[in-house]
Amino acid sequence: MSQFFSNVEPNIIDDEMIQKAIEEKCPEDLGDLARQENTNVKAVTELQLSFKNILQIANLWPLENLTKLQLDNNFIEKIEGLETLVHLVWLDLSFNSIEAIEGLDTLTKLQDLSLYSNRISKIEHMDTLQELQIFSIGKNNLTILEDVVCLRRLKSLRTLNLSGNPFCSKEHYRLFVVAHLPSLVYLDFKLVSHSTRKAAAVKYQELTKPLEEEEGEVLALQETEEAKQKELEYQQAAFVEYLNGSLLFDNLYGEDREVAQLAAIPAVEDLLQAYPSWFVLISENLYNYGLEEYEKREATVSKFYKRFYEILTVNQQESKRTISDFESQNKRRLDELYQAGSDDIAESKRAQGKENVHQLWDALMTLEALVSNDLEELLQDFKRSIDVIASAFIETIQGIYPFHSIQCRDLENGQHEKLMEIIFATMEKLEEEEFGEDVEDVEDLLTDKNTIVNAINVSHHIRLQKIDKRESDMLCNIYKWQNSETEKAFQTECDRNRASIKKIICFINTLQKELDNPVIVEPTK
Repeated sequence: MSQFFSNVEPNIIDDEMIQKAIEEKCPEDLGDLARQENTNVKAVTELQLSFKNILQIANLWPLENLTKLQLDNNFIEKIEGLETLVHLVWLDLSFNSIEAIEGLDTLTKLQDLSLYSNRISKIEHMDTLQELQIFSIGKNNLTILEDVVCLRRLKSLRTLNLSGNPFCSKEHYRLFVVAHLPSLVYLDFKLVSHSTRKAAAVKYQELTKPLEEEEGEVLALQETEEAKQKELEYQQAAFVEYLNGSLLFDNLYGEDREVAQLAAIPAVEDLLQAYPSWFVLISENLYNYGLEEYEKREATVSKFYKRFYEILTVNQQESKRTISDFESQNKRRLDELYQAGSDDIAESKRAQGKENVHQLWDALMTLEALVSNDLEELLQDFKRSIDVIASAFIETIQGIYPFHSIQCRDLENGQHEKLMEIIFATMEKLEEEEFGEDVEDVEDLLTDKNTIVNAINVSHHIRLQKIDKRESDMLCNIYKWQNSETEKAFQTECDRNRASIKKIICFINTLQKELDNPVIVEPTK
C-alpha cells in the first residue's frame, strides 16, 4: 500500500465525509423540507464513498436505514464497521485491498455483493447471507477450486463472477462450478446453458450426490428445529411456554431424588402415578386459555391500527385537496407577481398572497387538530380495551376462574400432605414390625425420620416456588404487554403529530419565501 500512500493521504470515514456525500446526492432544487429530510442520516438509504482514499471503514453506525453502500476504489484492507447496517441490500467493496471475507454476519438482507479485485484467498464466513443473489469475487487470489462448494448453502445465489482468479485456469473449472452450484443462471458474465448444466451433472455426480443426501438430512433437521422454534415463539408471545403437556410437571419433579426413591413404598408409587395426570390437565387448561387470550390481544391491537390508519388516510386526502386547490391559484399568482416587478401592484399581490398562505396555514392546522382529536379518542378507547384484557387475564391467572395456578398450588399441597401421611404411617408400621413385605429398602430410606421429613419438605417448598415463579412470569409478561402496547400507540401518534406540524411549518415557510422571491416557472417542453 505504501506505493499508493506516497501520493495520496489515506482517510478514515468520519462525520464530515458522510455528510458531504449525503449533500452531494441531494438535487439543488429540493425544497427546505425535502432537503432536511434527505440529509437526515437516519433517513439516508444510499451512500456513495467511492474514490475517497478510505483506509478503514468506521462511523457508519448512525446510517441505520442504509440499503445501498458503495465503498469501491479505496484502500480498504479489512471488512469491518458494518455490523449495524442490517438493512443493506447492495454492497460494493470492489477494487480495494481486502484479504479476508469477514464482518458480514449481520447483513442478512444482502442481495448483491461485490468483492471484485481484492486480495482474498478463501471463500468463507458467508453462511448468513441467505438472500444473496449476485456475488462478484473475480480477480482475487482464489486457488482452491473446492472452496466454491460452500456457496451451495446460499440458496438464492443466481449470478456469480469468479473470473480472473488462479483456479479459473484449471481443467473443467466451469463444469465443476456449475455441477456444485446447480441454481446458477450466470457464471462469469455468461448464461449457463442447458448442455453445460447437463454435462456438469454427469461428470461430477459422484461428488454431488453425497452432498445432496447430506443437505437433505440437514434441511429436514433444520425444518424440524425451525418449526419447534416458531411454536415456542408463538407460545412465548401467549405467555404459556412449557405449559402444554407434562413439561411443567417434569420440571417440578425431574430432579426430585427423594420422591423418586420413596416410590419403593407401594402406596407412594400409586400416589405418584395418579398425580401427573391431574397436574397436566390443569396445565393444559391454562395453556389453552393463554392461547385464546393471545388471539384476542392480537385482534384488539390489529383492529386499533387499522382504524388508526383509516382516520389518517381520510385526513391526508382532505389535506391534499386543500393544498391542491391552493397551488392551482398560487402558481398563477406567482407568475403575475413576477411580471409585476416591484411596483405597488406587486406589493398588493404579495400581500394578498401572504393572506392566502395564512389561510392555508389555518386550514392545515385545523385539519391537524381535528385528526389529533379523533386519534386521541381512539387511543383512549384502545387503552381501555387493553386494560380490560390485561385485568381479565390477571384475574384468571390469580384464581377467579376454574383453571388457574392456585389449583396447581392446591394440588401440590394436597399431594404433599398425602405423601407425608403415607410416610408417617409406614414409619409406624416399621416400628411395630407390621410391614408384611420385604422392608429392607424401605427401612434404608426411613432410617432417620427427621432427615427424610426435612428433605421432603424442602422438595415441596422448591416445587411451590417454581409454581409461584411460573405465575409471576405470566403476570409480569401481561403487565409488560399492557404498558408496551399502550406506550407504543401513544408514542406513534405523538411522533406523527410532531412530524405533521413540522411539515406544515416547512411548507408554509417555503411558500412565503416564494412570495418574497418570485421565480417564473418555465413550462415543460
